[in-house]
Parts: sequence; C-alpha cells; structure tokens
Amino acid sequence: MKRPASRTKSKGNGPNPVIPTNLDEITAQIQEQEKLLRQGGGVAGHERQRRLGRLSVRQRIALLLDDGQPFLELNLWAAWQMYPEVGEVPAAGVITGVGCVQGRSCMVIANDATVKAGAFFPATAKKILRAQRIAHRCNLPLIYLVDSAGVYLPMQDEVFPDEDDFGRIFRNNAVLSAAGVPQYAAIMGNCVAGGAYLPVLCDKVLMTEGSALNLAGPALVKAAIGQQVDSEDLGGAAMHARISGTIDFREKDDKACLQRLRTLVVQLGPMWNTNAHLPGAGEPSADSGRLNELVGLEGNREYNVLDVLNCIIDRQSLQEYKPEFGQSLVCAYANIGGFKVGIVASQRERRRSGRSELQIGGVIYADSADKASRFVMDCSQNGLPVVFFQDVMGFMVGRDAEQGGIIRSGAKLVNAVSNCATSKITVIIGGSFGAGNYALCGKAFDPHFIFAWPSARYAVMGGEQATDTLVDLQRRQAERTGQKLSEAELHSLQQVTRENYHRQADIRYGAARGWVDAIIDPRATRSVLIQSLSLATRPPPPGGFRAGVLQV
Repeated sequence: MKRPASRTKSKGNGPNPVIPTNLDEITAQIQEQEKLLRQGGGVAGHERQRRLGRLSVRQRIALLLDDGQPFLELNLWAAWQMYPEVGEVPAAGVITGVGCVQGRSCMVIANDATVKAGAFFPATAKKILRAQRIAHRCNLPLIYLVDSAGVYLPMQDEVFPDEDDFGRIFRNNAVLSAAGVPQYAAIMGNCVAGGAYLPVLCDKVLMTEGSALNLAGPALVKAAIGQQVDSEDLGGAAMHARISGTIDFREKDDKACLQRLRTLVVQLGPMWNTNAHLPGAGEPSADSGRLNELVGLEGNREYNVLDVLNCIIDRQSLQEYKPEFGQSLVCAYANIGGFKVGIVASQRERRRSGRSELQIGGVIYADSADKASRFVMDCSQNGLPVVFFQDVMGFMVGRDAEQGGIIRSGAKLVNAVSNCATSKITVIIGGSFGAGNYALCGKAFDPHFIFAWPSARYAVMGGEQATDTLVDLQRRQAERTGQKLSEAELHSLQQVTRENYHRQADIRYGAARGWVDAIIDPRATRSVLIQSLSLATRPPPPGGFRAGVLQV
C-alpha cells in the first residue's frame, strides 16, 4: 500500500506537492488518504482472501449491516506511520464502528486479514479497547468478526502484558457480559493462541468451515508435546461443533455466517431497537457548506462561533446562557436533530469583558471558566448531554490572570467536566492546546465520542511558543557545558524543532494514536453528532444473567 502523504503534501497533477491553503483543500486531501487506508493490505492480501474462499473485511461488514444505513467508522487512522520498521499497518489491521443490523445499532469489531494476517499491534489492541468502551457506555451489542493470526510477536512486549494491552480485551468481554451487553463472535479465519478466548467469552459463537480455533497450531503442539495432529482435528469447525461443543453454529462460508448473525441479532428484545430513542429532527439555521469558509486552516482567523453553531444546531433552538459574561466561552442550550443538549464552545472573536478588558478569542479567562463550570454542573443535574466545541489556545497567563485566580477557576471547570454525569461529546474544530484541551473535555476526560475537523491541532502549546521555549532550553544547556551556538546553528535548530512540533500537532498524528475517534468533514458535523447522540443517550446496560453456584 502507498504511504499516505504528510500534512503539507497531497497528490497533485505535477511533480510539485500541493500545499493546502484552506479547509476545503485539507479536507479533500484527508479524504483521498482515507480511501487508501480503506484498501487495507492491498492487492496481495485481498487475493489471499479470495484464494481461501473468504471475503475481505469490508465485504463482510457490508453484508452484515442493513442496506442504506450509515456506518460510523472509528479510528480509521490508527497506527498511521507508527511502525515504519514493518511497513504500513492500515487502520491497525482492524475495522471498528457502529452500524445497524436488523434495525439495531451494533458495535462491529472486525479483523482485516489483508493487513499482516490480522496480527495485533499495540495500536490494534488500543483501538479494540476503545470500541469496547464505547459499546459499554452506549449499551451497544458487540459483533466480532474474527480473522487474526494473533499477537505480532516481534512487538509482543508492547502488546501483551499491560492494562491497556491485549489481555484487557478478554477482561472486557467478561465485564460486558456481566453488564448485560450482548456479544456475538464469528470466527471466519484464524483464531489462535490467546486470541481464542475472545469468541469463547461471547454469548454466541459462530464458525465457518476451513477456519481454525485453537490455543496452539499443529507445529507448536508437535514441538511442545510431540503430538502429531492435523488442523481439523485440533481446531476445525466440525470438531468444535461435534466434539468440544465450543461453538454454537457451524456455517459453510462467510455469507452463510453473516446471514446467521443477522437472524440472531433480530432476536434481541425491544430495548435494543435503534429507532425507539430517536426524537424528531429539525433543520439548521445556516447551510453547513459555510463551515469551511468560517474557520481558517492556520488557526489565526477570528470568527464568531455562533455562526458555526447555526450551521449545526436546529433552527431557532439556541438559548445562550449568561451571554454578556465570560464571553470567551459560549454556553448555550440547543437542539441537534431534535436532541436537547448543552453546548460549551470556544469563542474566537475578541470580546470586551464587563470590566472593559479586551479578551483574546480562543483563550479561557477566569470569568469564562466560572460560567462554564456552573453551566456543565447544571446540565449534569438536569440530565442534559453536553457537546464541546474546541478551538482553544489555553488559559490566560500573566500577572493579572494569576492574581485574578485563573488556576482556581480552571480547576473548577476541570472538576465539573470530570464529574459530569451525563453524556459528553467533543468536536475539535481548531486548536486544542494545553489545559484548554482538558477543560473542554479532551480524550482524558471520558467523552463518549471525540471527533476532529481536518483543521484541528493537538499540542501542549502553540508551535511558535513551543519552538522558542525548546530552542532556548537547548541554548542554555549548551552554554552550561561551555558551548555557544552560532546564529546558523540556532536557526537550524529552530527550523528542525518547528517542523517536528508541527508534525506532531497535525491531527493525523493524534488520530493514529487514538486521541480522536474520527477525522470528519466539517460539513458532516451535524449528521455525525445526531448519530452520536442517538448512541450516547441510550439507556444503560440492564445487567447480565445471575445464578447461584452450579454443579460442575
């Protein structure tokens, strides 16, 4: 597979790279790169699946899901450019997302055997754990389409032992079952070693003929205990259906297996019906096509965030909370597709405070933090989901801000967001810097979903400030050892540091590491939020089967 282009390059018609200058161009570039990611392991991997009589992972998902219904794919960028020593690992070798099966919203987790035989890399485990977490919080039935060679052994020390590694997946299987979240597993290829526990910990287990389910393959069994056995007797579908009793349904091929899954999912009770929780949808006040014009690519354009919100929320539903106070954050009640929500959004226009202080857009001041803290607590108290829109440079600094209690006010907002008991969804539309990321519900603060526009940037501080700080630190370190950097050396150091920092602030870098669930087209924000709210506001899991001690 071709390596996706860097942030500053896209496929142009000539030899020179095209440098995006606006949000439309960077969105188009990212969408082209996503087409490549969706191809998985390329021609050779797909040919191997055909040779084995198996479908590709995306063909399987298409047959599983209802026709014409949206599929909310998550973490498509996982592992992007993270493992150069082994080549590309598109989408971390696993597809995750939410789609409809027989009218029921389900979380799908499907190995892509065209990518390194579906082996687990560190990013693979992290991606599956995120999908399981979303399924648990949103009470979504889980469907696993298993076709994996197991842990990628050269990186076993980074995949195997920790609490956010491979084993945590199986722990989650058990916890989800105890919570009453339905889980289905279809073994449609290899399922070996520790990975064999995943399907067997599910409620229902299906397996296609020609697949393998065992703790050790024939070669390892012979090496370990000297026993010679063929694959079918060791872990074939017929053996598990007739002798071990491990599987519940034996199917002849992928298509039959996927059809069986659909007939099983339809047996779920009425509480799992997707449409039962959808309110009536309204229309936004403004055309979503304006969004790419309102927000700049470089993060230095002023805009009124209310203009952005009017392209997303239902017409005439906005009620701004304390509109004249703490204006660097907009807090408002609104509807999105009929869902009643609270909104906390960065205001990027400069505004004058009640004390006649000119406040910089995108900066959180003490009065804004106080307002937002009370607003989030109010939403939590009244069971209202909160949607955060981030384009934030951080909290205000300086003598006046410190004397005015900016740390105290910021701590209140962090506390309120941390303890908010209702659903939280975050959309990063521009900068997400420093403690501003935390205060407006970054990944560490448990949003049910977190999305980013192509213009988003993730870092502890802005690139220029970070470059100046880092270069100054290195200059002083050199001076302490008796060295003095020349102007040329300082300039070169600044350039390298700036380029490296901007590379890490690129949202694709963050998406590869799971810091956001998806990079979305700004014009799709409303539809993505409607779908996400329909999932995040579902009733909690009902609790699983309970029984006394059974005779074994």
